[in-house]
Amino acid sequence: MSGPPATTAPVPRRVGPSLLAPAILLASSLTVGLAPNAHAADTLLSQGKTATASSQEGAGYSAAAAVDGDPTGTRWASQWSDQQWFQVDLGRQSNLGRVVLTWESAYGKAYEIQASDNGTDWRTLKTVTGGDGGTDDLTVSGTGRYVRMQGLARSGGYGYSLWEFQVYGSDGGTNPPQAPGGAVKVEGTQGDWRLTVGGQPYTVKGVTWGPAASDGPKYLPDVKAMGANTIRTWGTDASSKALLDSAAANGIRVINGFWLQPGGGPGAGGCVDYVTDTTYKQNSLTEFAKWVEAYKSHPATLMWNVGNESVLGLQNCYGGSELEAQRNAYTGFVNDVARKIHGIDPDHPVTSTDAWTGAWPYYKRNAPDLDLYAMNSYNSVCKVRQDWIDGGYTKPYIITETGPAGEWEVPDDANGIPDEPTDVQKADGYTKAWNCVTSHPGVALGATLFHYGTEHDFGGIWFNLVPDGLKRLSYYAVKKAYTGSTAGDNTAPVVSGMSVTPASSAPAGGEFTVHAEFRDPDGDPLTYKVFLSGNYAGGDKRLVEAEWRSTGNGNFAVTAPQRLGVWKVYVQAEDGHGNAGIETKSVRVVAPPVTGTNLALNRPVTASSFQQSYGDCPCPPALAVDGRTETRWAGDWSDPQWIQVDLGASRTLRKLQLVWDPAYAKSYEVRVSDDGGNWSPVYSTTAGDGDVDTIDVAATARYVRLHLTARGTSWGYSLHELGVYG
Repeated sequence: MSGPPATTAPVPRRVGPSLLAPAILLASSLTVGLAPNAHAADTLLSQGKTATASSQEGAGYSAAAAVDGDPTGTRWASQWSDQQWFQVDLGRQSNLGRVVLTWESAYGKAYEIQASDNGTDWRTLKTVTGGDGGTDDLTVSGTGRYVRMQGLARSGGYGYSLWEFQVYGSDGGTNPPQAPGGAVKVEGTQGDWRLTVGGQPYTVKGVTWGPAASDGPKYLPDVKAMGANTIRTWGTDASSKALLDSAAANGIRVINGFWLQPGGGPGAGGCVDYVTDTTYKQNSLTEFAKWVEAYKSHPATLMWNVGNESVLGLQNCYGGSELEAQRNAYTGFVNDVARKIHGIDPDHPVTSTDAWTGAWPYYKRNAPDLDLYAMNSYNSVCKVRQDWIDGGYTKPYIITETGPAGEWEVPDDANGIPDEPTDVQKADGYTKAWNCVTSHPGVALGATLFHYGTEHDFGGIWFNLVPDGLKRLSYYAVKKAYTGSTAGDNTAPVVSGMSVTPASSAPAGGEFTVHAEFRDPDGDPLTYKVFLSGNYAGGDKRLVEAEWRSTGNGNFAVTAPQRLGVWKVYVQAEDGHGNAGIETKSVRVVAPPVTGTNLALNRPVTASSFQQSYGDCPCPPALAVDGRTETRWAGDWSDPQWIQVDLGASRTLRKLQLVWDPAYAKSYEVRVSDDGGNWSPVYSTTAGDGDVDTIDVAATARYVRLHLTARGTSWGYSLHELGVYG
């Protein structure tokens, strides 16, 4: 814990820049409040030691420049904001007597000198206010391995800049403290490994962490109550300290992740050339080393995890022999990171996560410094053991993500989208996954199940144990796996037998029926909500509460959205005790039916333009009258455009139905003609909003034309269907 701050010190005398070198030699005689012989026994402890900082202004202003013994030629400079820091690792516990700061013109007006035994918990030795630059020679009293200048306020618009940062004192005579709770080790022999913390066996019973780092105090007590002892993160930075502190307070360990591109597997962005991009690799090494140094002695740190699904993700960037070269280079770089981490922190293991056991041969070949392997596996987690045996591997592993089957592992439903497992099936998925991990003793060292997240959206409902903070059947399945029991808990409602009618032809803006059966194990009264997600209709993963009404016996009349396509509909039952049961099915929203005959169906049609190629095109005008909403006409990306249909003879017209693609018309006219040359307007709007327009008309004509004058998007105009009814 940090100690109380020292009383504010008087501001030391300023020594002008022209006297910098003499100031260092004569500091004892120029500093206020120091006895003449106070420095006689002091030794310079900081020169040439490892220095880090919160930031640097550019490549030529690294932290190392302030401990290199050159007080006028090289310097550290920070970014231009107040809360910046500079610190030096003295290498071992030391008795501290003086700190000398030789400022460049960008100096600290207010700052603290702090010390730490572990690089994480800091105590203030001296506070300076009203600083005026030059050289500050400060008397301090205390011990520590790490000494830091914590900036509070700058002197001007620039950052902080130090020519030299010198720490004087004497060797404390003790070794650097070991990580609290003891070192974490992978121990044992082939097929009989174990993870130990302070010499005691440790099985990873964990969850992946979704909330903000600052929300640790809010959610980590619940994680602990589940029986979990570990959380996994994907990135480590300055914000991680709050999470680590909260984890330690709750007796939970953290797998600290480091993100590398292209992380996240298929569809992930950020291509890197691991064969040639030395700058990216060096920057990553430097960044990771900084946070390993910062958190290596934190009591919550369990291990370091480098990368996430990048061996798989590289297929988005490369192919053929180049892909192989990149995968070999990537895993070789992971080994460089592992070696770097081991050099800084020998007390915690290093692993690397990928999405398939097919990545393990690359690690086996190129990353011998990893202490163990890690992988993400969902529905196939029970195959990992055999893959490990067949591959002849000589390192243990942990599963860093697992749970119920994902989108990529389930069959499609009647509407052609992944058929999401039920709440009951998801809970069973967690139980199955944990049983498969524990069925490989001596090799599988545990798992972090996916996912302790609170998002109440498409992905959150699929995977989160506590969407919107509500506990599900899956939450209690994980708790039972980790603790052996949920006796005494008020558990989640059970939703089953959900169906949607009509599932494949719900009219836009009309109603469809949802049915489900509900049971609460504790007999609690239930309240209900119905949500819709347009993830498959337009990519919006949010859940929006639908318009609905109960019609009794587990039936709900739900208003369909106006936008066509496949939507997910969710029924949520809550018990008033923080639990929820959630079930979901798909519904295809179609254009509302129009009575009568579609006079335009498969009739001759022309347009001012059409897209020859782009996306799913060619998109000729005939596709707007073929009776199929999955095809479309698309015009040029300019105003105006037109499309017209020849009905073959003069017909009495009653309604038009326009089924728009997302590229719709904001302003347009409906015009009719008997000869295709002389046109009369019968309808116009300047407030088109896309989706489906069903328009009443009263006219007799052979030709019908849409005259399109203002686009609703930056694209052109595009119609799935132009229906004319008489």
